[in-house]
Amino acid sequence: MLLPFTVLGQSSDQVMQEIEDDLNPGSDIFSDFNEDLESAQVLEDERFYRYGRFFSVNLGGGFTTFTGNRGKAYEDNHPTFHLSVNYFLDFQKAITLGIEYSKHTMILDTVVNGYPDQGPIGAVVTDYSRVFVGYKYYIDTTDLGTAITYSNPHFIGRLEYWYQTSKFIDREIPKDSGGGIGTGIGMGLEFPVELKQSYISVEGIYHVVNFYDKFTQDFRQIPDDPDSTYGFEDLTGNVFSLVITYNFTW
Repeated sequence: MLLPFTVLGQSSDQVMQEIEDDLNPGSDIFSDFNEDLESAQVLEDERFYRYGRFFSVNLGGGFTTFTGNRGKAYEDNHPTFHLSVNYFLDFQKAITLGIEYSKHTMILDTVVNGYPDQGPIGAVVTDYSRVFVGYKYYIDTTDLGTAITYSNPHFIGRLEYWYQTSKFIDREIPKDSGGGIGTGIGMGLEFPVELKQSYISVEGIYHVVNFYDKFTQDFRQIPDDPDSTYGFEDLTGNVFSLVITYNFTW
């Protein structure tokens, strides 16, 4: 009478053992996953060390222009000068550090609020120097064709400090200076001259800067003349720059 129950018990034990074997394969699936991930990372690092760029020195020039009232006030004295260094983290990411310089002239052929006893002010030349640190992200173009791949398109984000000095070259007025924090966002292309050694880069960036004199009333015309093209209620406005550089890469 006990034989059927014994057989039944053995069958149940076998079933449970099979289930346990299915749930517990010979290796840990998470360990396998980690090992695969680490192996892939090692292969990617080896590929970067063999084919990637580590850093570059970029030297070039372009132009800087303004929007808003600041854009109406200034005549841009091109070129803009650029010097920067890129440090590549991998094929797609890089840190950039650099400086830029540009010069602009404002003509005030009228009496203005900030200097009422000086008569028409004349030319005011403003130098803009900025230092920046930024981040570049290169788009993965492996499936987009040879022409796009070789242009190395990338996004750019920058944190900047702008320092400006204004000189009143037609009047004996002390120069005015100050600084402001800004940010920049844009896109760029890098065309290889010689792979891993030299590139030509084109970058366009839109800058939003908190200029210290953005709300100044110093250059407002007095008395007000609605028909005059000179004199400005304030110097609000943002910035656009386009720079072409030659990149020496190692």
